[in-house]
Amino acid sequence: MIEVVLNDRLGKKVRVKCNEDETIGDLKKLVAAQTGTRAENIRIQKWYNIYKDHITLKDYEIHDGMGLELYYN
Repeated sequence: MIEVVLNDRLGKKVRVKCNEDETIGDLKKLVAAQTGTRAENIRIQKWYNIYKDHITLKDYEIHDGMGLELYYN
């Protein structure tokens, strides 16, 4: 179980607990449940790398306590 911190750069930080074998799409659903936005309208990225929904957190080497960027489309 890892904890990922997502910052939307608008003053909101979201902390989500999930497993490393979950996909980015699963992470978006957890974030959507906490923020009240739809999962389809969320984009997660780090620097200029936009993360794809079907790839797991382990494949992207996302570890415990890592910070990601959260954008709303």
